[in-house]
Amino acid sequence: MTESEADLLTLLRDLDDPEWLEWPQTYNRGESAVHFGALVARLESDFATRCMAEQDTQDSSEYGRVVVPGDATACGTRIVVCVSKFGSLALVCADNPGAFLGTEEAQAEGELDGADLARANRALVELGYVVVAEELLESDYDGPSQLPSHVQRPSWWNRFFGYF
Repeated sequence: MTESEADLLTLLRDLDDPEWLEWPQTYNRGESAVHFGALVARLESDFATRCMAEQDTQDSSEYGRVVVPGDATACGTRIVVCVSKFGSLALVCADNPGAFLGTEEAQAEGELDGADLARANRALVELGYVVVAEELLESDYDGPSQLPSHVQRPSWWNRFFGYF
């Protein structure tokens, strides 16, 4: 299911609780680990390769990342899937978050294949994650939470995937 940008912004605002910056009040580390493990296994199966995974990121609202190596992608650029500790939010990007202005730019520059992107997005959606475009996450943050002072231009990415 593809959600509209307006629906995704509503979801981001609903998940934004100023009292719980690093993880939501209902966060369950064990459930997150199981869910993330299923994602890693699915991406490894779908891309027929071992994927590097980092999980349970400390001092961050990001739970973890899965990296599909470039030699398993059509364009030769690695795909990074980031998962938040909030609401099963996830994003897919080419090379690294912020390397491109988003997946559209990465595709336009020949660094991200549409079929590879669709495969990663399908895995996320079928496992219950909500995929949020990097372009939307990079928009200005206008929620109630006080983000850390080291964040110069607060964005939704800082809120749900950044360090605290």
